[in-house]
Amino acid sequence: MSRLKNKWVVITGASSGFGAAAAVAFAREGANVILGARRLNRLQEVAKASRAAGSPAAEFHELDVANTASVKAFVEWLKGLTPKIDVLVNNAGGAKGMEMLADAHEEDWEFMFQTNVLGLMRVTQACLPLIVSNEGASIINIGSIAGRQAYERGAAYCAAKAAELSITKTLRLEINGTGVRVCTVDPGFAKTEFALVRFKGDAEKADKVYDGMNPLTAEDVAETIVWVANRPAHVCIDELVIKPTDQAAVYKTYRRT
Repeated sequence: MSRLKNKWVVITGASSGFGAAAAVAFAREGANVILGARRLNRLQEVAKASRAAGSPAAEFHELDVANTASVKAFVEWLKGLTPKIDVLVNNAGGAKGMEMLADAHEEDWEFMFQTNVLGLMRVTQACLPLIVSNEGASIINIGSIAGRQAYERGAAYCAAKAAELSITKTLRLEINGTGVRVCTVDPGFAKTEFALVRFKGDAEKADKVYDGMNPLTAEDVAETIVWVANRPAHVCIDELVIKPTDQAAVYKTYRRT
């Protein structure tokens, strides 16, 4: 049974990967999907696919979570569509660079903390007035197993996703009593544009990340996000870790070579 029909679902980073797949997955449940990202041409395509999948309303607007003015403009536009949010999916984020800390670049650190940490906080703060009076609503933050287990060459990204986990736990405490669920979905290896961004457009390096294994797909993670949002109002999935079967830990994978 879907509890999401005609609900209002806001997804950041919705132009590709988990965000785009989640938009279509929520649309199949009959939800209204509100999409934000920087790439408007991609958002237009995702909105079209969402309408085709069954969304009564699939709307989009430019959103750069690293820019406070952009976040405020997005939420003001959003208020013109609905007075409430039933599901907020904080998906915008990403990684850049795979250097050792001694050789890493400050601009990459800035990107990772602006999108994964400060961006999440900006969007959540701006959207909270539309959420906290709506018992049964959900805030679903997209984390990573990197936030739970550090690995070499990933200091900033691991730190950013550890921060996401702490923010999720803190917010759950702060709004306890409102009836709003605060959740984190933390994937392992998933084949999206993530590696391509991390390696700054080097497709050969990005493809090698998944050599010999069967990674998660964006659709796998999207299906999980929808399942979390579709629980009864009295049920909160605090933390959910999802990995491909070939991955036992951050650094332990089975590869068919």
